[in-house]
Amino acid sequence: MNQFEILATRLSDQAADSIINQAHETASLESHFDALTEELQHLERQGATPDRLADLNLQMARTLVNLDRGEDAWSLGRMALDQFIAEDQFELAADACDVLFQANQPDSLAALGQGIWLAVTCPIDPELTIELLNHVIDETPDDADGAAVAATTALFLADIRAYGRQREDLMFFATQLLGNVARRHSGVDSREQLDHWMERLELKEPEKFLTRLRNVVDVLVQDAWWFDREALQERLPFG
Repeated sequence: MNQFEILATRLSDQAADSIINQAHETASLESHFDALTEELQHLERQGATPDRLADLNLQMARTLVNLDRGEDAWSLGRMALDQFIAEDQFELAADACDVLFQANQPDSLAALGQGIWLAVTCPIDPELTIELLNHVIDETPDDADGAAVAATTALFLADIRAYGRQREDLMFFATQLLGNVARRHSGVDSREQLDHWMERLELKEPEKFLTRLRNVVDVLVQDAWWFDREALQERLPFG
């Protein structure tokens, strides 16, 4: 067997292993979804609380997204989101928006915008907030300012909302995000250039870049808001 044949055989074996692993992962996800469905049906018969049912709906929606069944996941995610909003469970509501975004449906960008609004407005886990903001970075063209605003907000929130080891990890991650965005946006490759770039884009003053983030959210959501933002803000624990 010559070197080309050896290489071809190795590549074939790797492809076969990948297919087998993917099949196992799919079977595991399908089994998990079936178990969640049975649990949901059982809890419905037992008269479980709406928030418990919403949590299961969210788990099922996430599993369906991982199975590339975004259309099926959508209705479950929307039901979960509505219930979490009604119960003032804002972190779970933002998580539901993340799942709805990943479902890749016509209103998924609106879901992302509303998830970001919840994550920035409400005192939730900064790790989830940064994950949502990172989606904006991934979805934004290299030369657009929206990614810069999202990355700056991620760094700002990691600084003021995280503590201990989580803060160290998130600050490192958000700093890397901002550096990558600056590099792809304007070819920034030094600390001095980064400082000038942030100055030019008005990314050093929270009152300015957070206002611009609201504009990004408005572009994502358009008129497709699923909850009353003013009413929700009045229910927040800090008034």
